[in-house]
Amino acid sequence: MKTEIAKKGLYVGAGAGLVLFALIGLLPGSFIGGAVGLSVAGSMFGIPVAAQLLPRIIVGLCMVLGVMVAGVVFVVGGSLTGWAIGYLIDLVKTGKTGVTDLAEHQK
Repeated sequence: MKTEIAKKGLYVGAGAGLVLFALIGLLPGSFIGGAVGLSVAGSMFGIPVAAQLLPRIIVGLCMVLGVMVAGVVFVVGGSLTGWAIGYLIDLVKTGKTGVTDLAEHQK
């Protein structure tokens, strides 16, 4: 079975996920990553976190990690959704739903 529509749906979903990430995922990913970074740096160096180099590096790395995780979630989620919709369209288009008729199965 050809899965051309599923492949196109995958690409459309990835593009939509990328746009959604840029619009609504970038800032919250950075914010949540920074909050986690402050928590980690606070547990390592004590609260309030001093303005030293190592706590800043920890917070910065956690912010980058938060943005990357948000990007992966949006792009992979959009890709899987687009692929699933395209695959369902392919199934309906070819008429093969995977469900066999009971009368046909008994013959």
